[in-house]
Amino acid sequence: MSGAHRAPTDSRGSAVRPIIYAHRGASAVFPEHTRAAYVQALLDGADGVECDVHLSRDGHLVLHHDAQLGRTSDGRGPVSARTLAELRRLDWTSWKGTPIPPGHGAPDRQLLTLPELLDLLRAAGRPVGLAVETKHPSPFGHRLEEEVLGLLMREGWDPETGRLENLTISLMSFHPDAVRHLLETVPARHVCQLVETTTRRTVRDSLRVGRTAAAVLHAGMRLVAPPALPVISAGLVDLVGPGLDFVRAHPELVRQWRAEGRVLRVWTVDTARDVDLCRALGVQQLTTNRPAEVLRWAGGAAGDPRGVPARAVAGIPSGIPAGPPAAAPGRPRCAAIPVR
Repeated sequence: MSGAHRAPTDSRGSAVRPIIYAHRGASAVFPEHTRAAYVQALLDGADGVECDVHLSRDGHLVLHHDAQLGRTSDGRGPVSARTLAELRRLDWTSWKGTPIPPGHGAPDRQLLTLPELLDLLRAAGRPVGLAVETKHPSPFGHRLEEEVLGLLMREGWDPETGRLENLTISLMSFHPDAVRHLLETVPARHVCQLVETTTRRTVRDSLRVGRTAAAVLHAGMRLVAPPALPVISAGLVDLVGPGLDFVRAHPELVRQWRAEGRVLRVWTVDTARDVDLCRALGVQQLTTNRPAEVLRWAGGAAGDPRGVPARAVAGIPSGIPAGPPAAAPGRPRCAAIPVR
């Protein structure tokens, strides 16, 4: 196997495992973006977690993927049309059909805001990465990015280092205009341009429209959302986040980005075969719905070296424990994470 196909190695030539981010929490086990999913991700030993944010009608940063309610709750209509109090009254867990353990939060506390997620992660008692995606199109435009930046800075986040107490935070978006807006404040090493291969099916699934409407929207999508690749080819960001379909379709481009020193954060990696593909391409960060399994498939024994480049500080510091650490004096284990 040629050098271009080898997994990353450390200074001693030993293979290293990639950093593992939990996609919307441990979302294969518990409902995505819920308190239970993030508590489980921490208990699973994920190096970091990923979340999507929308603004509620009254200006709260709410964790939710779709622009519309319905897929993951008993609500209907745009997220942006509801107040936080109205969103709190919805059922966010029944759709998954998975009981929520008592230690993972009460049913009426499963919806999270970004400040609540920060509190949860800061209580983990170990370093944790956080990747925040701003969702577009948004009726609030770049106010969404401004609200995220304002909140993080009020909490004490340092954009230069990406650090907030035990957290290392990076920001992401599929929309290049949002990425460019973030880059006005945040260094390139902490900003990720997400990339996907858009198909009629992905349009249909993400926008929850019929086949005919998906075909029309797909045909005009390049007119609606500028392409992401020019942001990457111009070297504006250090973090690149391609989806697995894109990785499979364009492995040479992925190798090129890796050779240029980019940090690759691939989503959504949920099988051992996908882990092997990413490792063969030198991918440093994996985003998965199944952090416990991916940690095992990637060789996640405690003490494994990370070996990521120094510029990968946008993800999470190297050398942290792969699993829940022993409790230090006066510091909680993950099991003691507050679930109020």
